Amino acid sequence: MNIGTAAKQSGITAKTIRYYESVGLLPEPIRAANGYRHYREKDLQTLRFIHRARKLGFTIKDIRDLLGLWHDKERASADVREVAKRHVAEIEQRLEEMESVRQTLMHLIHECHGDGRPDCPILEDLAGDKE
Repeated sequence: MNIGTAAKQSGITAKTIRYYESVGLLPEPIRAANGYRHYREKDLQTLRFIHRARKLGFTIKDIRDLLGLWHDKERASADVREVAKRHVAEIEQRLEEMESVRQTLMHLIHECHGDGRPDCPILEDLAGDKE
């Protein structure tokens, strides 16, 4: 199948497929006599795997590791689990950071009068003017 068909069937744009090839997540495809990329069913399965992993927020490095584990039939499931646990820990850290940002913004919104006066605690905080 050509890149357009692979893109349609995997849910990944052709540009992104080429990117995944360039970073080594997808092997260089077979080239037809006309130079066009030709993808096999195996490539499509890999693209779907990558697509799902990206939707779950895994990094390119994690996906590379997961692909290696997926293809290694001798793998230990503990290795896969460790990658997923590490990813969950990163998500939890980002959630904590986002909650802190939300609380700060809620406080600043509460402090701002929101009227016709020019003074604004939100802008003062952003500028570092607040003491």
